[in-house]
Amino acid sequence: MPIVDIHTHVYPPSYMQILESRSTVPYVRSFPPSNSSRLFVLPSEDPPSTTSTGRPIGPEYYDIAQKIAFMDTHKIDISVISLANPWLDFFPSSGAAAAAEALNNDLNATCDKFPGRLFAFGALPMSASVEEIVSKIKRLSGMKYMRGVVMGTSGFGKGLDDERLNGVWAALEETGQTVFLHPHYGLPKEVYGPTGGEEYGLVLPLALGFPLETTIAVSRMLLSGVWDRYQGLSVLLAHSGGTLPFLAGRLESCIAHDGKLHREGKIANRRTVWDILQKNILLDAVVYSEVGLKAAVDVAGADRVLFGTDHPFFPPLEENGEKGEWLSVTTNYKAIKDAFGPGEVEKVEGLLGGNAVRLLRLEV
Repeated sequence: MPIVDIHTHVYPPSYMQILESRSTVPYVRSFPPSNSSRLFVLPSEDPPSTTSTGRPIGPEYYDIAQKIAFMDTHKIDISVISLANPWLDFFPSSGAAAAAEALNNDLNATCDKFPGRLFAFGALPMSASVEEIVSKIKRLSGMKYMRGVVMGTSGFGKGLDDERLNGVWAALEETGQTVFLHPHYGLPKEVYGPTGGEEYGLVLPLALGFPLETTIAVSRMLLSGVWDRYQGLSVLLAHSGGTLPFLAGRLESCIAHDGKLHREGKIANRRTVWDILQKNILLDAVVYSEVGLKAAVDVAGADRVLFGTDHPFFPPLEENGEKGEWLSVTTNYKAIKDAFGPGEVEKVEGLLGGNAVRLLRLEV
């Protein structure tokens, strides 16, 4: 069974040109006297400061040959690549649809250069009209290497419980495309302390803000009835669903005891989060621990959890003397190995690749 990486990003050269031309987040810039480029992508990274200096960005972000080399080093047979956050959310509405089409053509052509090794999640022009987005979704469904779409938690800027998204959900359900839901905006930086947690680098927004953002987004979809209206919708959650596997029971209990929801009849005949986790939601295995992985498997099932690396983020730190294999990847491999006993080889093979081949229809 092949090993498949379903959480792996790329900034195509054309996208890099856009980032390099910008003066507000997201952007790429260098600071003299160094000529090294740095990526500023999170809202909390702007403006730059002594503690908020972005992150180095090299060819591993945009050179697909580097992606293939990374795959070979870590024995990954297939990667389902996707544009990294913030996707096209920042794009002016007038040019978003055209930018999405050009970008998706680029991704599809890149996959065609490495047949059998690369597939992709397409990008959506979320600042465009619903009609334009639906048109792009339908177009993606006919592209050879596309296996779904990547989307942030903001939607049109008001979250994924926004009723204006109904047409988008309907098109994704109709075409049978998986939504790779990935966080970006996190929590207000004030929750991390008086300085926004800058003294701790990016640890707080990445380790806590991202997972909580995903949990809140999916919970809002649950409370607003998205999963009831679109029962065939398939959504792959980044970072093992954030804190959803751990907090699903508490979420259900709070819903069951909320007088307002009962009085307004908003929870009658609704689907539970447990049902949705087992039928509509897929979880990646980017959680870096046996404990977290077991929680993901317990709520979604071992046949609905998929291996990922989050490449090219979390690279080895040169100052620590790291080289060769990436610790961020080997940690995920170890978590999968430790989570299952010697008699559960099929489950391990499923997580590492079999589930992705089946669920995303990857021709091997």
